[in-house]
This record gives sequence, structure tokens and C-alpha cells, in this order.
Amino acid sequence: MLTVRDGRDDLGTTVTSFMSVSLEPPMVLAGVASSSYLAEVLSRADRWAATVLAAGQRALAGRFAAEGRPGARILLASEPHHRGEVSGALIPESGVTALECETRQRVEAGDHTLFVAEVLSTDYVASDRTPLVRVNRRYLPG
Repeated sequence: MLTVRDGRDDLGTTVTSFMSVSLEPPMVLAGVASSSYLAEVLSRADRWAATVLAAGQRALAGRFAAEGRPGARILLASEPHHRGEVSGALIPESGVTALECETRQRVEAGDHTLFVAEVLSTDYVASDRTPLVRVNRRYLPG
């Protein structure tokens, strides 16, 4: 799940493409539909947060993936969360890990924009949780 603060508004989405790119410096890649408002916001707001959701968070992933969804503050209202110190983005506290990132490169790839970002801070790591993984449009059992 990716979240970003845009002025007074908080936006977020469930991304289907997220991966590690480099260890030195630590970098990740997130794919976002180029036609989305979030891609527009990420083009002007370089700092954002990525949370690897836990297996028990399918409902949260679904809320952030739904068409016409409200802002991230409303979607996270019933979830423990906080604002990242580095990115200012909202971060749910019950995931596997949360990373605060800064975009270093944008790559157009088909109908998506790939945001390559340096990891500036690891907000938390919960090694006792199983990550939520989606393959072939289905979530794997957790």
C-alpha cells in the first residue's frame, strides 16, 4: 500500500507492483497507473510511504484499491496509524513493514509509471507477521 500527503489531503492506493531495486543505496520501485490522480500527485510530491500489509489485512487492501475511494484519513480511521516522520504520509501500524521513500526516477512503462525511490527510513519491521501477497488476481493464503 502506498500513501502520500498532498498539501492538506492524504492519498493512498494498493499497488500491485512493488519490489526491491538496490541494497546500496536501499531503493524500491512502485508501479502506479499513469492515468490515476495518485500518479499526478507523486509527480510533484517526492516523499511517500510504502507499507507491506500483513496477511490479515485483505479488507484494508481492498478499501485502498476500490474505485472512487475516499481519502486515506477516512480509510485508516478505524486502523491504528501514525504520520511518518520523514514523509509526512499516513502509515498503518499493523503491517509487516513500512518504508518512507523519496522518488529518484520516474519511468513510463505502458499504462503505468514506475516510481524508483530511495528508502530514507524504515518506520517499523514486524518479522512475526506474514505478508499479504496477491498472485493471478487472488490473495495467497496467509
